[in-house]
Amino acid sequence: MLKEELKSIFKIHKSDNEIYHDLAQYHVREILLVTSLYDAFILEEEEKLNEKIFGEYYNLDLSNVPRITNASDENEVETFLKQKYFDFVIITMRTQNMTPLELAEMVKNIKPNLPVFLLLYDNSDIAFVNKMRDKIGIFERVFVWNRDTKVFLAIVKYFEDKRNTENDTKVGLVRVILLVENSIRYYSRYLPILYNEIIKQTQRLITRDNLDGMKKILRMRARPKVLMAFTYEEAIEIYEKYKENLLCVISDVRYPHGGSLDEEAGIKLLKQIKMKDPDLPFLLQSSESGIAEIAAANEVSFINKNSDTLSEDLTDFVLNNLGFGDFIFRDREGIEISRANSLEEFKSQLKNVPSQSVLYHGTRNHFSAWLMARGEIQIAENLERLKVTDFPDADAIRNHIIKLTKNIETTVSRGGVVEYNKKFIDEDNMILRLGNGSFGGKGRGIAFINTLLQSKELFRGIGDVSVNIPRTSIIGIDEFDKFISGNSLSNIYRKYSYEEVKKIFLKKDLSDELMFKLRSYVDKVKAPLAVRSSGMFEDSISESFSGIFQTFLIPNNHPSPIERLKNLTDAIKLVYASVYSSHSRSYFEAINYRIDDEKMAVVIQEIAGNNFGDVFFPHISGVAQSYNFYPISRFKPEEGICIAAVGLGKYVIDAEKAYRFCPKFPKVDISDPETALRESQSFLYAIDMSKQLSNLAESEDITLKRIDIAEAEKLGVLDDVVSVFDPQDNKLKVGLNFNGPRIINFAGVLKYDSFPLAKVLSRLLEIIESSMGLPVEIEFAVSLDEDKPCFYILQLKPLIRSSEYYSVDADELNKENLILYTERGMGNGKIDNLSDIIYADQDLFNKAETQQMAIELEKLNEKMRKEGRNYVLIGPGRWGTRDRWLGIPVNWTQISNAKIIVETDLEDFRVDASLGSHFFHNITSMNIGYLTVHQTNGRDFIDWDYLKSIKPENTTDHFVHLHFEKPFTILMDGKKSLSVILK
Repeated sequence: MLKEELKSIFKIHKSDNEIYHDLAQYHVREILLVTSLYDAFILEEEEKLNEKIFGEYYNLDLSNVPRITNASDENEVETFLKQKYFDFVIITMRTQNMTPLELAEMVKNIKPNLPVFLLLYDNSDIAFVNKMRDKIGIFERVFVWNRDTKVFLAIVKYFEDKRNTENDTKVGLVRVILLVENSIRYYSRYLPILYNEIIKQTQRLITRDNLDGMKKILRMRARPKVLMAFTYEEAIEIYEKYKENLLCVISDVRYPHGGSLDEEAGIKLLKQIKMKDPDLPFLLQSSESGIAEIAAANEVSFINKNSDTLSEDLTDFVLNNLGFGDFIFRDREGIEISRANSLEEFKSQLKNVPSQSVLYHGTRNHFSAWLMARGEIQIAENLERLKVTDFPDADAIRNHIIKLTKNIETTVSRGGVVEYNKKFIDEDNMILRLGNGSFGGKGRGIAFINTLLQSKELFRGIGDVSVNIPRTSIIGIDEFDKFISGNSLSNIYRKYSYEEVKKIFLKKDLSDELMFKLRSYVDKVKAPLAVRSSGMFEDSISESFSGIFQTFLIPNNHPSPIERLKNLTDAIKLVYASVYSSHSRSYFEAINYRIDDEKMAVVIQEIAGNNFGDVFFPHISGVAQSYNFYPISRFKPEEGICIAAVGLGKYVIDAEKAYRFCPKFPKVDISDPETALRESQSFLYAIDMSKQLSNLAESEDITLKRIDIAEAEKLGVLDDVVSVFDPQDNKLKVGLNFNGPRIINFAGVLKYDSFPLAKVLSRLLEIIESSMGLPVEIEFAVSLDEDKPCFYILQLKPLIRSSEYYSVDADELNKENLILYTERGMGNGKIDNLSDIIYADQDLFNKAETQQMAIELEKLNEKMRKEGRNYVLIGPGRWGTRDRWLGIPVNWTQISNAKIIVETDLEDFRVDASLGSHFFHNITSMNIGYLTVHQTNGRDFIDWDYLKSIKPENTTDHFVHLHFEKPFTILMDGKKSLSVILK
């Protein structure tokens, strides 16, 4: 039932893409996309997929846009294939019930000749494909998404060009680009860049030449085609067939030739082609820098595949070697009166053009055709059903179109992402797009949630509660590209420290277009703002990047709009700069990604909360997860967990002491009163509204203020969230009408339902997990205003990548043979290539010296990193906490080579695990084993006697480094949370 409700929501948002028209040449008209509902939303909504893929139809009176049909499981696939025609099928890596290979085989059994593409999520999936090389022949081709929907355009255009080139080169003298590349990773990057540049340049020429309608169509249809060869023989065959039409050749060096891999195939191709056509532009690309000399000797271009500026280098080659439209209002003779290149210009000019022009276009269906080509489907469909004779005169037609456009724009925009317009700033159900391009990880999650929230039926049964996202605007990644390239900043991190990078970024300018919008924005918005990073890889399925980039919370209350604008733009620039921080660079290195591949979008949100004197914060904030990795007592993992606090969510994200409860059973206390007192929140974070900003670069926390709980009580914000501990009865009394220690346990909310927090969380987690097809986490805030209480969703992120579980049978284990045993482990699989353990000496541990311990560990880790050794790390308390009294406050850089991380307790030092923190997300997303050993529970243990019997390779004031002659084995059962290390 829930799934059907969700499908109906997405159909509303997909309707504008379901258009197609017939043209003379072959075009892809029907695509079956097999993926989860969440990924279908991202592909369709995040970057306006219709506009991205079919940008060449933009502004033209063209009439065929392919329709994308989404199927989320094998039953829908079978139904669609039997009911209708498809040009091809795209299967993504995350599918329900069946593997992509099994789905492809099912498709071929139903329709043997139907092409099937495999779309990988990122480069980490290539290893999976390489393991099944003998089986992937069933796919037409394999591509990598890498969070860039331009690859979707590449798949469509690759298929169309393959079908059209022979005819188009004969009839229209179309030029051909030959790409020779057999690497999935690289052709998935090259093709999107090529098509993007081809379309951009064709559009530029169309604009420059001021062509009329028919010539525009011919020019765009005559765009260069791209053909791809995967072997030397295929390249020669294409060359010989299209040599009169070749525009350029882009070739790798190493690919198959004569049935085997030839290390010099590209050089041989270069010489063969240059011998016949010496003036043909040729680009060699290789990961071996020595090839550059060969390229220079042959007077051709060269690109190093390992270059941090690979995309820019390829773009430069295309730009240097390759050298749609407006709505044209006409009179009755067909003579141009004026032209519009946007819907806003169209509406503006429609008000003023002569009546004869309105009748001229109306009788020819020009209005609906142009609007449909631009994706304005609902407007176009309404107009297409009407005839000129349905109206008394031209003015009636004109007024109907303008009114219809305005009404449908408002309806369709609700819950979606709309182009920035000052009139939409106060709307609660729209996200404003301040800049083009992908939304990034945080942005796509927020956009997805906003769509879900428009269906109030999904939240029936939770009472009259407002569930929203904060008012949100997004600057797409294109602005980041403009900022970096326009200010020549692409390699700046190689020359300067991060502190210097920040200073340089602050001196540079954002684009004029963005600045114009931001001036308008700050004139209207006076609420405190969160300026959040939203990197392309951030909060993705395979990598978390949690806490790697910066987020700034700014008061935005200066009386001068000039100062407010400066604070906002400084925050945006510093978010951009955080891509190049040492913390970020270490993380990229640890996961074997290139920093050049990251692009940064920025999410600007009005902060949820209330003013309390000179501070601002929400009554409640926290994180909730649909899967609890550490269930206790009666709770099941799938019932989820929530960690909540008073004040800003930074308190929870920093893994401070906060209240935990199960949303399914909010009235059940997880801990006893004494433990609750010991673990209760002692302070909160708020925005200091009295502080005027001078230097945001100093710290992302510069605008924050710590407020003790006693002081918060005076502000009157604790009525529904506090209980008082009665030591005589050893129990908690709800409310503030008692003397004694205050405990933040949200009793009024959770036990007496003053606000249905648990119901909202349970329903949201259920909806989002069902949509994404895997466990999720949301960050939230609650305002308990008496007039209008509201629940705000701030962020969404996936918890783990789905995988097969590795099984460990506890009954077959001999504990005498174990170094470590825990029933609270995260991770899955078998590791048998580690020979090193670094552990904190329990006898020397001192809570007051944890900062020194972090420094010691950083030096040990650097040694291990240089020697290429991974290790098991064992220590008490929370790893990565910002509170040094709760554990060792390391950041990821300081332990980047740890493959297994163990949190343990001591007799006088017991702390809950780091659930919900950024640190926690990063290590779990990187498939690092994360084990919690509660030695005091009588089951978990570490054999310290055994470890102490081994001669250390190295020691510090607090740590011992052991190296074993032979690797030990680690087994992790992800389903049972059971993990062991064997001697």
